[in-house]
Amino acid sequence: MYRRVNSGRFIVVTTAGIMVVMAIFTWVMYGMARQVFTMTDVMVELNQSFKSMVVTQTSMANDIHAMSGDMRAMKGSINAMQGDIHAMTGGVASMADGMQRMNMAVSKMTYDVGQATYAVSHPMSYMWGNPFPF
Repeated sequence: MYRRVNSGRFIVVTTAGIMVVMAIFTWVMYGMARQVFTMTDVMVELNQSFKSMVVTQTSMANDIHAMSGDMRAMKGSINAMQGDIHAMTGGVASMADGMQRMNMAVSKMTYDVGQATYAVSHPMSYMWGNPFPF
């Protein structure tokens, strides 16, 4: 048995086997190293994306804060406009009442102008047809 282990053939086969196993192990380790390298690149890009996202969120928070102030100002303007509209509603109702009275006055004036026109164009019938013309 001692001779068999120390024989040249066994040493060559064993060395070749070890070389094959080491080659496979090296190939596997190389593949794993490439995957780790790729994962490292992805992590670095992810870090940059997180930094960019933090800057964007900070800017967005400032914009939202400014917009909040603008919304408060707009709320005050809307409340003032609501008061103006309420006052305008009363003014429109008053104006409609004034237009109605003016319409009645114009109707009476039209009737009076008609009577005067009749009196001017038919003076005799107006004077004797009506015992109290004025």
